[in-house]
Amino acid sequence: MSKTYNVAVVGATGAVGQEILKVLAERDFPVGDLRLLASERSHGKKLVFRGKEYTVSETTNDSFGNIDIVLFAGGSASKTFAPAAVAAGAVVIDNSSTFRYDDDVPLVVPEVNPEDVRWHKGIIANPNCSTIQLVTALKPLHDAAQITRIVASTYQAVSGAGAEGINELANQTELLSNDPFAQVKSNVFPYQIAFNVIPHIDIFKENDYTKEEMKMVWETQKMFHAPEIKISVTAVRVPVFRSHSESVNVEFAKEMSPEMAREVLSAAPGVIVMDDIDNIVYPMPIISSDTDEVYVGRIRKDISVNNGLCLWIVADQLRKGAATNAVQIAQLLITEKLI
Repeated sequence: MSKTYNVAVVGATGAVGQEILKVLAERDFPVGDLRLLASERSHGKKLVFRGKEYTVSETTNDSFGNIDIVLFAGGSASKTFAPAAVAAGAVVIDNSSTFRYDDDVPLVVPEVNPEDVRWHKGIIANPNCSTIQLVTALKPLHDAAQITRIVASTYQAVSGAGAEGINELANQTELLSNDPFAQVKSNVFPYQIAFNVIPHIDIFKENDYTKEEMKMVWETQKMFHAPEIKISVTAVRVPVFRSHSESVNVEFAKEMSPEMAREVLSAAPGVIVMDDIDNIVYPMPIISSDTDEVYVGRIRKDISVNNGLCLWIVADQLRKGAATNAVQIAQLLITEKLI
C-alpha cells in the first residue's frame, strides 16, 4: 500500500481553499486524513472531497495534531497559526505574504527553484500570483541568456480580490448594461471596475509603487537568486473575472532571439507557447482559466534595445497562481523525501 499523508487545509471554504481541494483530487494527491479548517463563521459547514463529506472546524492552535502538511489558503491565518502547525510537526505551505520575505523561509515555484525546498525549516511560502506566472515563463530564458532587466505591466482579474471582487464586477456590469448612466457603488475597489481599468492594486509604498508591484520585484529577485536584476512593474486591475495577463519587456546579457525564446519555452515545464500571429493565435484569460499552465505568446524582438524581447503571459491566478503551485510544492516535498 502506498504511503499517504495527513493534510489540513486552512481557509477551506474560500476561493483558494476550494481550488486547493479540487487540485488535490485532480492530481490524486495521497491524502490520508483530511482536516478542513476555517474561521469561526465557517465552523460546521459541510464540504465534499472525493465523494466524502467533511465538516469544517474552526482553526485553533490545537488543530494540527497528527497532520503532515498544512496548506494555508491565504489571509492572516498563517501569521496566527503557522507556528503552532510547525510545532505540532507539520510542514506549512503558505499562500499569504506573511513569510515570503523572511530569509529563513524558502519562496518556491517548483518549475523555477525546486532546490530551495530542501532548506525549509517548517514553512514554505507560495509567491504572489502575478509573480508565479512571470517567473515560470522567464526562468528558462534567464537560464539561457541571463536577464538583466524586466519591465512588466499586469492586467489582473477581479477574482484576485476574492468572491467580493467577482460580485462587484458582476453587479456593476448588470446595472450599467441596463443603464449606462447609472451611479454605481464601489466597495471592493477604489473606483468603478466595470468598463474601466484601475492602475492601483494594494497600498502605495514610499517609492510610489504599490505593494503588489513591489511583491513582483522582491519575489522574482529572491527566487532567481539574483538581487541585481532590475525590475519595474505597473499592476492594473481590469474587468475580467478570472486569469491574470502580463505584458513583459525583458533585456538579456546575451543574445536571445524570438526564435530561440520559442524553442526554450516550448521545452519548459509548465509553459505552453501560443504564438502564431498569422493565424491570430495568442494567450487570453478565457483560454487559461481553470488550467494549470502558464501561456506565453506575442514573442517578438524589442526594437528599442539590443538583446530585448517582448512577451505576453497569461495564467489562472487561482490555480497556478495559488492552489496548484501550493499542491505542487507538497508533491515536491514527497518526491524529495522531505516529509
